[in-house]
Amino acid sequence: MPRFVTEMRKRLTHCRVVLVLSTLLVVLSAPAQAQQENAEFTPEPKSDTETDTGTGTNDTGDTGDTGESDLDVLEERDREASETVDNPNVFVAHKQNYVLPVSYTSALNRAVYDEINPETTDFFGPEEVKFQLSLKVQLNDRDLFLDGDTLQAAFTIEAWWQLYSKDVSSPFRESNYQPEVFYTVPMIWRPYGLRPTAMVGIEHQSNGRAQGLSRSWNRIYAGLILEGDRFYAMVKPWYRIPEKEKPSPTSPEGDDNPDILDFMGHGEVGLGWRGDRYNFLTNIRGNTTTKKGAIAVSISFPLFQRFRGVVQYFNGYGDALVDYDHFQQRLGVGILLSNLF
Repeated sequence: MPRFVTEMRKRLTHCRVVLVLSTLLVVLSAPAQAQQENAEFTPEPKSDTETDTGTGTNDTGDTGDTGESDLDVLEERDREASETVDNPNVFVAHKQNYVLPVSYTSALNRAVYDEINPETTDFFGPEEVKFQLSLKVQLNDRDLFLDGDTLQAAFTIEAWWQLYSKDVSSPFRESNYQPEVFYTVPMIWRPYGLRPTAMVGIEHQSNGRAQGLSRSWNRIYAGLILEGDRFYAMVKPWYRIPEKEKPSPTSPEGDDNPDILDFMGHGEVGLGWRGDRYNFLTNIRGNTTTKKGAIAVSISFPLFQRFRGVVQYFNGYGDALVDYDHFQQRLGVGILLSNLF
């Protein structure tokens, strides 16, 4: 019992330190960002020509520039990506890219690890580092079938790192790998001034583990994205590619998780909003029959000139692939390395 109390005190101390540092970053970023914005938008003195004519223009040639982009929330990123399609050294952000130095889960899935190594699991803590890196590259350099269509390949890795579990050498508890290939095409239809894009793709997701902890599935998806200058919405239903039943639980062949759709659902819906300082994104997935699924909420805020801070909240099943049938809540604070959506 004394050893257990000592370990809990050490973990809580680590968690408090990181939480304090993260909170200080959020608090200190606000005045620094405000000062930077004031400096950026300080009007320059007019030249004699501008004073005489009264028709001065900015660098873009527009009058009365408000400092906001006229492009839709994804259009700007897509345009920049198309300009680098011939450069083999450039990859573009696909999903969110972030590092959460501290994230806390309400219910660590110890049972699944107890089956493999119960002694190690005793030292796992609810606080851990979580990060995601997601990149894509456009494969076509000209239109394939329709104007503006693209064929793209992407790869996403998501990791849960027990950094604060020093007694077991701070292992990576779980890593998920997701390669995919997808096709997108912009649509002529412009409902309410929004820009729609249709997509279809195929993806694989697995955690790269051996029997016992192995989780994987393959799916085909279609979807529709709607975007405006501040608004983002996405609907993405999918179909799981069936796998054969395992001949035995320890067999390397067959379905590792035959009931995964009961918890991960048959599709996903996303809603986002780009504000002047704060960006918001909500993703919801679920199974209407089992009434199980998950909701994830992300809020980004000004932090540095290049990177933004982010707060993430998760509630439901499948935070990690090994936890696809395990319910938990997770709260994390960190740095966003790319746009929220």
